[in-house]
Formats: sequence, C-alpha cells, structure tokens
Amino acid sequence: PTHFQSRDPILPYVGLREKRFPYAMALRALVRFSSLPSRGAFCRLPKALNFRSYSNGNNAPSEVTEVPLDQQGPSLSELYRGISESSFSSEVAQKLDSPLDPDDIEIKLDGLIYLPEIKYRRILNQAFGPGGWALMPYEEPSHVQVDEGVHMVTREYLLYCHGRFVAQAMGEHSYHSRNNILYGKACESAKSNALMRCCKDLGIASSLWDPQFVEKWKSEHATEIWCENVRTREKKKLWRKKTSTQPFPYPWKENKI
Repeated sequence: PTHFQSRDPILPYVGLREKRFPYAMALRALVRFSSLPSRGAFCRLPKALNFRSYSNGNNAPSEVTEVPLDQQGPSLSELYRGISESSFSSEVAQKLDSPLDPDDIEIKLDGLIYLPEIKYRRILNQAFGPGGWALMPYEEPSHVQVDEGVHMVTREYLLYCHGRFVAQAMGEHSYHSRNNILYGKACESAKSNALMRCCKDLGIASSLWDPQFVEKWKSEHATEIWCENVRTREKKKLWRKKTSTQPFPYPWKENKI
C-alpha cells in the first residue's frame, strides 16, 4: 500500500493541489476525516493520485500512479502526531489564557477588534519558548483573482507545539497588484492570518470572540467618528481607538461638523 501523495517536488508535506484540481477539496476531506489512526498506528490508502493539468486547459486527474515507499511524504499519523494526546501543563495553560492588555487590542474601521499578529507570537514564545512551536505549511500557496485588479493568496498551515500537532487553519490575504513584491507580502500576511486562526484552538485571545467583552472594550476604548470619502463624498461613521492620533486612511477624512 502507498500514501495518498503527489509527485510534485514543491509539495513536500501533503499531496493534493486544490488550485489545479477543483474537486480536490472533497478528496482531501476523505483523507482527513476518515477514521484517524490510534496512537502509534500508520494510516495509509491503497493508491496515490498524481494530478496534472491537461493541455486543453481542463483540470482533471490525468493518471493514477503508485508512489514508492521511499518517495512518500509524511503519513496522516505523522502529520497529526500527538493530537489530543494530553493537555499541556497548568503553567503553559495559564500563559495561553492570560488576560489581554486592553492597550494591545486594535480596532478596524468597521468596528472589528483584533490582536496584532506579533502579540500571538509573543504569547506562544512565553508559553512554549522560542523554537518550541512551529507553523508548517500544509500545501503550496494558491493564487486566484477575485475581482478586477484584486488577487487573493491562500495557504493552509499546521501548528505544532512541543512536537505535537495542535491546530490547522487556512490563511488568506488579498492584494491589488501582480507585482512580485506585493505577492511576497501577501504570502507572509496569509501565514500570519493562519497563525491567528490556529491560536484560537489554544484559547489565545478567546475574549475577542466574547460579545460582552467586545461591547465593553469598544465602549471604553473606542469611538465612532463621522468621516467623508474625499473621492465620492460619501459620509459614514468609522471606528478608531480613543487614544489614536493617526488620521484616517485615504480616501477617508474626518468630517468635522
């Protein structure tokens, strides 16, 4: 038997390319959520599919091949090693669930509050130590055009702490150019987005999803201000922190009535 694995050398972790094979999501769901092995078991599937784009532009599986054992990537039991095996120590749990400093929380123009990505990294470093955690890419980046001049890059990641699988999440980020520099920044932002989503499973900054906490924080630390779009003359209320001294981003300008 062999793993469900692609021959693509760019894909060292797992082997399905969603951007080339539209219904790969369904196949990969079969791999992920079928009966996971018990601790120490080795999960394999009888065949490995190798996906290749047809020359006529249609995306479909071109062939079914068997991958030799010495060329296979990690098995499911290896990727998800240590999953829910035991809880972390009370000391680690206390650092992960420590109350947030209200000054660390930021707010977007639409009123959505969030914790900057660097804060998540600091909490992970405090709990597990530098080098005690890692974010591993699960697949190669996927790049799609979502609107005219607007592109989005997505990539899925796995979070490991002290050598154990902890969480899995998709990161995404949109940008407005095909410039390679912006694309690189978009990939890094997608990674940060995935990290923040993975941290939810560890309980980090869980209060940000508590409606009562959100309402209280906004009433104490944020305010709504009438602004005007200098291009369209549209007027609407936008949020910002009470302590902020920065002007609103273009094309918005505070409308002093």
